Amino acid sequence: MQTFCGAAVSIFSEENHMLVSLVAYVLCGAVAGVLAGLLGVGGGIVLVPLMVAIFPTVGVPAQYVQQMALGTSLASIMITSISSARAHNARGAVHWDIFKAITPGILVGTFFGGLIATHMPTMFLKIFFICFILFVSAQMLSNYRPPASRDLPGKMGTAGVGGVIGLTSSFVGIGGGTLSVPFMTFCNVPLYHAVGTSAAIGFPIAVAGTLGFVVGGWGRPELPAMSLGFVNLWALIGIATASFLTAPLGAKLSHSLPADKLKKGFACFLILVALKMIWGLL
Repeated sequence: MQTFCGAAVSIFSEENHMLVSLVAYVLCGAVAGVLAGLLGVGGGIVLVPLMVAIFPTVGVPAQYVQQMALGTSLASIMITSISSARAHNARGAVHWDIFKAITPGILVGTFFGGLIATHMPTMFLKIFFICFILFVSAQMLSNYRPPASRDLPGKMGTAGVGGVIGLTSSFVGIGGGTLSVPFMTFCNVPLYHAVGTSAAIGFPIAVAGTLGFVVGGWGRPELPAMSLGFVNLWALIGIATASFLTAPLGAKLSHSLPADKLKKGFACFLILVALKMIWGLL
């Protein structure tokens, strides 16, 4: 009887813990969706640190926490990018010829980047992520945009840039907007179209990156249940559902709120996130 009661309490506790974690994933997804549409930044900037904090409590081994966070973030962006791109496309803000030119490089760079990241030490990936979000923060605080001084390179050149964007995105679990928007504005693409096109580019980044993390993490018995390689399906359900619903809201708000002030506030938040992650490494 005592054994039965102990087992029942254990099952109840586990189910309760799963429910709490699902609520946390839904909240993370809601915030990420709004930010993706509002600021043109990948929701992964927020998702990855949050999942790094949550995953150790749900049985993800410490040596795989960063990889699982990156893979799950990219998987969720598949849903967020569709929702966000549709909202921007409805306003005529997606440059589909740029999308077609940059996608081949995106696919190659992100897939192999994801595959490589699965074999990298967690410490390296964490340090790379910290450096990246500090770079993003500095960019937002300075409001620097490269001067529009040239046209887009040819198809090969654009695809090559796509490869670099894809590789970097897979290392930090984002949709690539932080890199693709400055590149397009530098090439005389209006900011309005650059943000909208970046939302569409997030989809091939997410698909190829997710595939790389699934293949790289396949067959690892240490990973918890509901894992598909380095993608946590339980987290994906909560995050993707919420972000799909809130991304259009972010796109709508981007046309009515003071984006520059919001970006500076968000940059300060990212600096605090980076400092917390640095403290955790000490």
